[in-house]
Amino acid sequence: MNYEEKPREACGIFGIHGHPEAARVSYFGLYALQHRGQESAGIAVLQNDNIVAHKGMGLVPEVFDISHMEELNGQIAIGHVRYSTTGSSILSNAQPFVVHHRHKSYAVAHNGNIVNAHVLKNELEESGSILQTTMDTEIFLHLFVKNLHLGFEEALLETVKRIRGAFSMVILTEKGEVIGIKDPNGFRPLCLGKLNGHYVLASETCAFDLVEAEYIRELEPGEIVIISDEGVRSFNPHTKTKRTLCIFEYIYFARPDSTIYGQNVYMTRKAHGRCLAREAPVDADLVMPFPDSGTYAALGYSEQSGIPFEMGMIRNHYVGRTFIQPTQSMRDFGVRIKLNPVKELLKGKDIIIIEDSIIRGTTVKTRVKSLREFGVKKVHMRVAGPPHRFPCHYGIDFPTSGELIASSMSIEDLRGYLGLDSLHYLSIDGLLTSTGIEDPENYFCKACFDGCYPVDFDQNLSKHCLERSGTI
Repeated sequence: MNYEEKPREACGIFGIHGHPEAARVSYFGLYALQHRGQESAGIAVLQNDNIVAHKGMGLVPEVFDISHMEELNGQIAIGHVRYSTTGSSILSNAQPFVVHHRHKSYAVAHNGNIVNAHVLKNELEESGSILQTTMDTEIFLHLFVKNLHLGFEEALLETVKRIRGAFSMVILTEKGEVIGIKDPNGFRPLCLGKLNGHYVLASETCAFDLVEAEYIRELEPGEIVIISDEGVRSFNPHTKTKRTLCIFEYIYFARPDSTIYGQNVYMTRKAHGRCLAREAPVDADLVMPFPDSGTYAALGYSEQSGIPFEMGMIRNHYVGRTFIQPTQSMRDFGVRIKLNPVKELLKGKDIIIIEDSIIRGTTVKTRVKSLREFGVKKVHMRVAGPPHRFPCHYGIDFPTSGELIASSMSIEDLRGYLGLDSLHYLSIDGLLTSTGIEDPENYFCKACFDGCYPVDFDQNLSKHCLERSGTI
């Protein structure tokens, strides 16, 4: 998988209250959520009414060692793994973000994108605030601190009402509370669990599985839960609005062993593949994925069609994020170092490749060309989602419309460009129906497919322009 070809995950968050090894549990929780962000990681703990944190650039095991776990002693903690959708990929933007205000400490970890951050930023700066990062998460904390004169809970409610967009958050307070917040549309997942009597929050249930916590439930859109020594309090200050849960969690982001919105991701992806086989049957010798993105949909396609499933491409699991750069003569090395075909299996065959998405198309084009050179007769591609034609403004790093290849090419033109014998995308109706969700049309955000954005944003301010200029 080419790191530049696929949309990147948009952060994972974790929180635990009252556990004697809170930092260590958080470490393993973040380890399970590593697929949601690989740029930086951080853990904040409460120590003697003060919040301390350790953060660093890189993967979880690169950022933390045993000494850090010993220093982060405490019974209440939150953690974060990050991919930047707003703000630069630098240490100062790593989370959890911690502020100290009038002898009190607060820390927050955020998954999503606040679409009115630029408006709030200007308002804060005009009133004298000095922002230290380019994160929209910092804007949330500045607003919260300014509202503290209303009282803690009123400040929290007032701040949540001011921000718009996608935000699942965990907050740690100096009073020993862990707070979970989900935006009123419920874009990003956040679930509640329990570990030996201690409450836990996490982006996905796979984190609960690793730390052996019991899954309780998914937070409702707009819900705020406050975990303290007294237990869990829940309230929802928002008027009920249409759910717009991110459909791409099922297609690509979430780990297949997680349960998202009440449905197992593995089984849902297989259902997408079965639906794809019904919509676009084709004769072939085998069905195969480009590991690992299309694997589970490929299993479903194979089951439905009766065509054998094979792993025709083998992934090198030992490729790091950096390696010695090839010379110009070793062209396409960056693609070939990650996946290599089983030539004896593929030579002379008609094959069906299952992908979860095609973003820019450059990697797919290179791989299809290589398969032809290895003697594959026909290459058919089936994509387990509709064409991506619109950028996401809610926390997923899709390119701008001009960089999304399906936004500028017809399916037939794209088939020719990629060098395929046939190409078919799963329909939006097929995608929604195969989730198994009742009334899916009124349950999911599909803006990257249909351009219908459920939460307004400033059309004149591109998310990517904001990132490059550092204005949020």
